[in-house]
Amino acid sequence: MLNKTIIFSLGLLFLINCNAQKNKTSTKVNVDGNSTMTTINNKDGEIIYFNEGENKFLKEYQMNVTFKGISEDSRCPKDVTCVWAGVAVAEVEVMGTTTRPMTLHLSSIDNKGRNYNKSTEFNGYTISLVDVQPYPGAAEGTKALNGNYKIGITIKKAGENPTTK
Repeated sequence: MLNKTIIFSLGLLFLINCNAQKNKTSTKVNVDGNSTMTTINNKDGEIIYFNEGENKFLKEYQMNVTFKGISEDSRCPKDVTCVWAGVAVAEVEVMGTTTRPMTLHLSSIDNKGRNYNKSTEFNGYTISLVDVQPYPGAAEGTKALNGNYKIGITIKKAGENPTTK
């Protein structure tokens, strides 16, 4: 009888602890290169920032997101006149808690003819690229930026407009 009471009490404590953890809300803070702080609440539509190579588990979406790097950056450098504005393509690896990893190629522009997409769907969510920094300069070009890129993405339930809040 004593064993049953102890097991029941431990089970009850585990359930109470589990419920307390679900009610916690977290605020993540990123510091970019300019020492400005950006608060991320990770609600639908909020911008989530990643440094190149950074990995975050986003509990609200039950997915792990890794910014692998920029596979293409043909954006027109500052102070240069170009015929085409160019595009930056970010490689973002996503993995749900019940899915295998998948690499998404998110672009800074939408151009279906060239297979550039700002948004894509994964695991019931629409993931969109909204910011790629730094912008290339004419003198240094894009090679000097390797390893120093930062991106901002938004995650919304699939079917919602990914560019508006």
